[in-house]
Amino acid sequence: MGHFWNHWDSMKPFALSWRTWLGAGVCAGIVALLAPAVHATAARADEPVPSAQSFTLANGMTLIVQPDRRAPTAVHMLWVRVGSMDEADGTSGVAHVLEHMMFKGTPSLAEGEFSRRVAALGGRDNAFTSRDVTAYHQQVPASALEAVMQLEADRFANNQWPDDAFTREMLVVKEERRQRVEESPQARMFEVFQATAFVAHPYRRPIIGWMSDLEAMTPQDVRDFHRRWYVPANAAVVVVGDVEVEQVRQWAERHYGAIEARAVPERKPQTEPPQSGMRRIEYRGRTDRPLVVMGWKAPRIAHPQASDEATIDALALMLLAGVLDGHSAARLERSLVQGLGQTRRLADAAGASFGMMGRGPELFLLTGTPADGVSPEALEAALKSEVRRIAQEGVSEAELRRVKNQWAAREVFKLDSLFAQARELGNHWALGWPLDASATLLRRLDGITPAQVQAVAARYFADDQLTVGVLLPQERP
Repeated sequence: MGHFWNHWDSMKPFALSWRTWLGAGVCAGIVALLAPAVHATAARADEPVPSAQSFTLANGMTLIVQPDRRAPTAVHMLWVRVGSMDEADGTSGVAHVLEHMMFKGTPSLAEGEFSRRVAALGGRDNAFTSRDVTAYHQQVPASALEAVMQLEADRFANNQWPDDAFTREMLVVKEERRQRVEESPQARMFEVFQATAFVAHPYRRPIIGWMSDLEAMTPQDVRDFHRRWYVPANAAVVVVGDVEVEQVRQWAERHYGAIEARAVPERKPQTEPPQSGMRRIEYRGRTDRPLVVMGWKAPRIAHPQASDEATIDALALMLLAGVLDGHSAARLERSLVQGLGQTRRLADAAGASFGMMGRGPELFLLTGTPADGVSPEALEAALKSEVRRIAQEGVSEAELRRVKNQWAAREVFKLDSLFAQARELGNHWALGWPLDASATLLRRLDGITPAQVQAVAARYFADDQLTVGVLLPQERP
């Protein structure tokens, strides 16, 4: 438990390049979890996968079911539309702390018993918190699905633990922050970068929370957060696997449908004010490898079928990220890392990434690690130059087609993972999108032209929308 996850894991900005995000359906732990799914019989593997179906229970909870009968296994996920962006100042990290405390018991379930029972059923479980959502997931034999639904419904409605369990778990959370953030100069720099890029929107806060807020957090802070946000109308159950839709619906009504309906709290808008000048931060840490992170404010997709200019530009920006960093022969790799067409190599690593979709504002990121003898300033200029070249010269149809084909391949590869399918359906629900949003986006991406990619390269990369973060070695005394 305790994974923080998003299209942009805010602790690892440079780890989610476009090509990494494209192929990163599952982390290593999830791959191990989903290993049984690859042992489908040949006959069942050839069966077409039915479309997902969505239902609303009487208490407002959403149920999404995607049959996939290639193996006798099922993934069960509970999504709650609440993440670090929903926290109040002074309680940063409470969404993630609550994720930990959800494993600490109910009136009928002792601490740690949830995971022990899932394991006894032949399954494994975990959870993650992001800026936008919190999700809990299990993979079990399909025959054990109802038992898992009963367990998850119980802890969603009846999470309960003594204060001393909170005190012990906060030691774990703070140690997690020390290991992942305090001891990582890259993560520390990126925290400051995020807090500089966003001045009003809650994306400025780290998912794991500031250490001062964790030190001051109380058990009641966590209980209040659970009571406020963990309500049926703010949650969705996603089931993917060897299941019958109507049977799953009956189980959901039996176990989740019995939870008391309550209103979802009103979310007050937290709008980021317009940026009107470059922002720059420098962070010195215990490292011998400088790092450059550059982020421009960029539009996001409001809805897969939206025809507004911002949505069309967001689609073109996604393809621009792929042109820059979509494959081993992409522009940043060839020009800056391999040094082709240059007098020398400028970077040991370089990447581009664009989330395109989320509940809050987005950044288009360019990142790089300078090669030996290259200054961060020189690499920063080189990264800008690659975008400027596209703005001036454009991209070829063949270059763009390669990126589009990679996106299409991702849509095929995700079917190999039950978890990837469930995660995608949950994300679509969290954004208020149709279940088939990926197919719609794929069609729309295919219609983006080289001229549109060239246009966004010229439109969105002015310095007045730019935030730069530079990690440098500590100065010697």
